[in-house]
Amino acid sequence: MRKRIGVLALQGAFREHRLVLEQLGCEVIEVRTAADLAGIQGLILPGGESTAIGKLLQFAALGEKIKELAAAGLPVFGTCAGMILLSKRVEDSEQYNLGLMDMTAKRNAFGRQIASFEADLDIPALGSQPVRAVFIRAPFVQETGPEVEILAVYEDRIVFVRQGNLLASAFHPELTSDERVHQYFLKIVEENCGN
Repeated sequence: MRKRIGVLALQGAFREHRLVLEQLGCEVIEVRTAADLAGIQGLILPGGESTAIGKLLQFAALGEKIKELAAAGLPVFGTCAGMILLSKRVEDSEQYNLGLMDMTAKRNAFGRQIASFEADLDIPALGSQPVRAVFIRAPFVQETGPEVEILAVYEDRIVFVRQGNLLASAFHPELTSDERVHQYFLKIVEENCGN
């Protein structure tokens, strides 16, 4: 049975996520309206500009619907800007966010665009081989609540976390050929669907 995964397609790197998911055999829905959320089994919030995406979520009345679905168990995976949107708290920012994960995010924490970089991460949940991670104007997680599982750190900064049906990475797994992060998310989807 093909998984039906939504990718928020308001702004940012949604096409790259779509390609990875299609390679993994998923049916991909580009989500632009609340109606597009119907029948999906998981949702990815891509990287991009978190302030702009947040405003569009409010304008399209998508934010509240995503909150409802996530509270009911829908798996949601946020990358880079998506991590910021999932956080309950964002340091030095009053921007709109979904506030679903009990953590504080710091925006542009590794510097501006010019400070983008790649690094190998040890992520035991994904196996013994390191994961090549692409960081672009990346955030990191400053603090987490007790329900948040830390999956990876880079230079003592938290960059990959899970809280139940919610997953967030500071890096862009859609920009490398390594599909393990998306496969991990699809396992969360399977756990949620019970198949």
